[in-house]
Amino acid sequence: MSARERVLREADEELLLRADPGGLTGAVNSWDLSTGVDGPGTRFVVFTGGCPLRCLYCENPETWRMRDATRTTVDALMAEIVKYRRFISVAGGGVTISGGEPLLQPAFTGELLHRCRALGLHTALDTSGFLGGRADDRLLSDTDLVLLDIKAGTPDVYRRLTGRELAPTLRFAERLAELGKPVWVRYVLVPGHTDAPEEVEGVASFVAAMPNVEHVDILPFHRLGTAKYDRLGLPFPLADVEPPSADIVARTREMFQAHGVDAR
Repeated sequence: MSARERVLREADEELLLRADPGGLTGAVNSWDLSTGVDGPGTRFVVFTGGCPLRCLYCENPETWRMRDATRTTVDALMAEIVKYRRFISVAGGGVTISGGEPLLQPAFTGELLHRCRALGLHTALDTSGFLGGRADDRLLSDTDLVLLDIKAGTPDVYRRLTGRELAPTLRFAERLAELGKPVWVRYVLVPGHTDAPEEVEGVASFVAAMPNVEHVDILPFHRLGTAKYDRLGLPFPLADVEPPSADIVARTREMFQAHGVDAR
């Protein structure tokens, strides 16, 4: 069995872990305050533990395994969030549930979103969409914005990048469009993988048909997470890949814009 197959089997085991069915306790890797692509304004970002994907360019390998995260209650997290409630509200921000993959723990994630929205805070769900079928109507009704990673435009490249299938993400995206749920799409631009015109065209043409997508964030690949792999004793699969040039980033942005998509 190859190393790639081993980590994917481990991810499958994560999918079978029994989480708290009431959603009051979950696995959380960390939390932080952030501004940027985690949603509008200053955000309180919760990084949940566990992810079913093993993206070659992942910058947070420490979040892969739910068992390595800290068991945390919703009450404990809300106590932290309340401390920053006024600050993030004045800054036009809110709370983002990220990961890992927050839909690996849908009850916990849903309860967090519900309580944050009850406080009047803007809520965002950061997801690959691979487990979108786990997001019930209540969870999505408590989500003001979905940050959706569409990692490739063709099934073969998506599978090579993540070890998984593209179709579940596209189905989830279509469901969000039917609901009229605001979405920011993120597209990581990786030389030799997602910079090919057919990959960009695949995502751009799909997104262009979704009126609920407010914009696409083009995120250039980087190697800033290399030190994390070193600390964990893991090889970084793309250690020899250079970040995309400014010209490639500009070309990609223009391809999205040619489809009428706001790309940033």
